[in-house]
Amino acid sequence: MNIPAMQVFPGVEAVTDELVLEVPSSRDPSDVAALVERAGARAVVSHPCTEQAPVDQPSRYVEAARTILGQPARFPEVVAALFDAEAETGVGPAEHDSMEMTVGDVSVQIHREAPFTATEHARGTTMAGLVSDVLARGKEMFATPGPGRRLGTGTVPDYVATSHGVTAEVEGTAVARAVLADHAAPGCRRLVLEVDPAWRRRGIGSRLLLEAARAAARPGDEELVLVTSADNRAVLPMVLGSGLRGRIRMSGDELSVRVPLRDTGSHASLSGR
Repeated sequence: MNIPAMQVFPGVEAVTDELVLEVPSSRDPSDVAALVERAGARAVVSHPCTEQAPVDQPSRYVEAARTILGQPARFPEVVAALFDAEAETGVGPAEHDSMEMTVGDVSVQIHREAPFTATEHARGTTMAGLVSDVLARGKEMFATPGPGRRLGTGTVPDYVATSHGVTAEVEGTAVARAVLADHAAPGCRRLVLEVDPAWRRRGIGSRLLLEAARAAARPGDEELVLVTSADNRAVLPMVLGSGLRGRIRMSGDELSVRVPLRDTGSHASLSGR
């Protein structure tokens, strides 16, 4: 057994040691945890890691910051990888820990089995602050097209409400749609949102999210949830551009967006023409 990397997180009552161990593939993570506990450690969590784990930690944070400065929309994906966020499959609420970071009015949550240390919480807050600063310098890139504002093609879609959602149409052809699907839980409506590739990065997704939230609020739903892949870089700009408060949650390969609907009434109705 080899220890290629180690990181120490100081605390008030205890110190958290993070060890990267090189062990035979036949070793089960629970066996490794038991071995470390026999050496005197407490509250040990063991799980497989990638080959990136032994990389110098300050270097990882610098690279993450560089990525976020260049592409702030990647924040949920980058921060999840930075803190080794794990899938929650088969893990109960009491068996995983969460970290929440706020960018504008959007909350980004990541989860893993190992508890987040105070140092990691501080680093996460700092990274979120960096994203907020970057976005504050370029708010126009997240703005939702309003009445009279032209898109890159010179055309503003019409937004047509249907019995099950909202469609963005150009000369009668649908270029994007937001469909209100079944309930994920009482009061929580699932949302399926699709934008034609040729019409992306034009604020249409933000507008559809806002209109779908307003439509879902009318029948009395309390929350809207959209599930997509963890590497979907359009999610953060879409939620920020809608002007809605949202909660982005990372879990393994999946990313979910939850939007409370209680505030949608404060947004004026928008015209698509």
